[in-house]
Amino acid sequence: MTYEELIKHLDPTVYQNLRRAIELGKWPDGRTMTAEQKAISLEAVIYYENLHNIPEQERVGYLDRGEKAGTACDPSVKAAGGMPDIDPDLFVEVKS
Repeated sequence: MTYEELIKHLDPTVYQNLRRAIELGKWPDGRTMTAEQKAISLEAVIYYENLHNIPEQERVGYLDRGEKAGTACDPSVKAAGGMPDIDPDLFVEVKS
């Protein structure tokens, strides 16, 4: 069975469990996920969502930009003229 076939036949409950495990960073039985397990699980979830046409706003990692969409606060919008010169004297070091 190929990876694509596996994802195509993935049970929706398993998909939800993978999403939840990624959110919490641990498996349903409480064991912590390794970085590799998180990466593989996230890849499977994203692939599943694309394959099953899950609406964009319901997908893992979706950010609702709301009123900020299309403004300078939207990271998908490039600043005109590149980054402005930043004066390091405007910043102070905060020590706790």
